[in-house]
Amino acid sequence: MSPQEYNEPIVQPVQFAQFEKNQKVPDKPVNTLELLQDVPLVVTAELGRTKMLVKDILKLTVGSVIELDKLAGEPVDILVNGKIIARGEVIAVNENFGIRITEIVKE
Repeated sequence: MSPQEYNEPIVQPVQFAQFEKNQKVPDKPVNTLELLQDVPLVVTAELGRTKMLVKDILKLTVGSVIELDKLAGEPVDILVNGKIIARGEVIAVNENFGIRITEIVKE
């Protein structure tokens, strides 16, 4: 019986591309940081956090206040992909909110 009758894969030898022996190396070395500059990252500004029970969340209505773990005027955490990289203060830019960085977090 043939391999198709048993649903077995057909195995073939691998064929690799040939490289030129005298292939030119680029004159300018590639900066690895330049390769990463177009990678999208998620940037988050976090005012604070709290834990709530489901029953308390279900009671929320328009005008409800959720108390956070930070004091008014404390710096806002700036996270990139979930890791704190800086802190700053909330400012108004035209009609939008923005954050002025006041501290770069070093670990």
